[in-house]
Amino acid sequence: MKRPVLNLKSYAIAIFAVGFMTACSSDDNTVTPETEQEEEEVEEVEEVESRWITIAGAKMGDNPGDGNGGTLIYSITSTDAKDPTVQIDPFNNGFVAPSNRTARLQASEDGNTVFNISYAGDTGGNYTKYTVNGGSDFELTGSEISIAPYVGTAPRWIKLFDGDNTGSAVYVSTEHQVDDNGTPNEVTDDTYIRTSQTIGVVTLDLVDSKINAFEEHEIGLSDEEEAQGYYISRIDMPTLNEAGDKLYIGARVSKVDPTTLESDSDYEILGSKTIVLDYPSLLNPTIITSTVGHGDTNGYRSINSFEYGGSVYQANQNDPEGSHILKIGADNLYDDSYDFNLDDALGVTGAYVLAWRPAANGKAVLAYRHDGSAEGISGRGESFFALVDLNAKTATQINDIPYEVDFELFQYQGYAVDGNEIYLTQAPVGKNGNIYVVDTETGEVTKGAELVNATGSHFIGAW
Repeated sequence: MKRPVLNLKSYAIAIFAVGFMTACSSDDNTVTPETEQEEEEVEEVEEVESRWITIAGAKMGDNPGDGNGGTLIYSITSTDAKDPTVQIDPFNNGFVAPSNRTARLQASEDGNTVFNISYAGDTGGNYTKYTVNGGSDFELTGSEISIAPYVGTAPRWIKLFDGDNTGSAVYVSTEHQVDDNGTPNEVTDDTYIRTSQTIGVVTLDLVDSKINAFEEHEIGLSDEEEAQGYYISRIDMPTLNEAGDKLYIGARVSKVDPTTLESDSDYEILGSKTIVLDYPSLLNPTIITSTVGHGDTNGYRSINSFEYGGSVYQANQNDPEGSHILKIGADNLYDDSYDFNLDDALGVTGAYVLAWRPAANGKAVLAYRHDGSAEGISGRGESFFALVDLNAKTATQINDIPYEVDFELFQYQGYAVDGNEIYLTQAPVGKNGNIYVVDTETGEVTKGAELVNATGSHFIGAW
């Protein structure tokens, strides 16, 4: 028998009220040395604070693991999240987060608020904010606003770590340019000029639901790179530096064959790149390049870079040498003396970072797959979790979490961080699993509440 999820906040209030009424009904107000000592002992009892942990599940659309059937969320206390006798079923009992496809969710640092911007469909680009009340009770709070006029109905957005005040969404549009002597269907070696790249960046006031700023810029790579057909094809994951005066935007670089204007799939991967903007003005774009890592820095569904210790640490993907954790220093340039190769650290080939999140101590939980990952029911590789130390540049697979071929984290979005503890979800596609809590300082792993799954569906994180 699984015990039901208990709202500990309500329970604590009720106990306090009963105790208060009992105390007030007593006529004996005499304070003796014995009662005074008892009061001191009571004061020494340490309170166990609990915060909300919100779990998200992505429902199957047409195929197992596609997540296109919508997103459901459910919240429990962190105390219950650590209890394996607790059972939660978001797919039958959860709150439907507005979104045509998988919702892009963010949460406040204390877990009391969930932010959502709908992805695609008639409501695509709509920003909503919810107060977390426990279970499926998410109370719409404040005004709604659409950022679709600025960045479209399928925006790539993120919450900046500035006290839960600001969100930022981005887009890039591209167009192959040719001269008057040719057309995209009949080109010669000298007709391709370059691929234009226009980025748009908007910042959103998460508190008052209003647009702070919006800017568009024409950007470009070096003349040599562009002549070969390279261009930035996707951007995502804006990250604020410690000084609060620069915004870093991750980028994916693609390549077109200049002789045919067809997409090139067999080409030299360039050094990882990031777009840097002044903040909060969003002006003066520049592009910085790593000589340590190669491949993309835009990530996918999960936050891909974080500020820690005055620098920004960024994962890359599609690196021929396996994913790296890269470092951008306080000078707003890549610190190429910081070489953290996850292939070397994990002892695998082709490590691919799917989602990661550091605690305040610089130790992180990282989800990854690699060349040896078996393909499961979703058609994607089996995934794993690792404990990472940014200072020591070490990464170790977490073996206290069960793995199987249908456990994949390609769409994984979030981890809940509470001090040095990181909460994550583990469940294969279409199968039950559990919440796990990793103490990043000690490495201890706690098996928590059971997650009830649905056919073809999967869990995409904790907030």
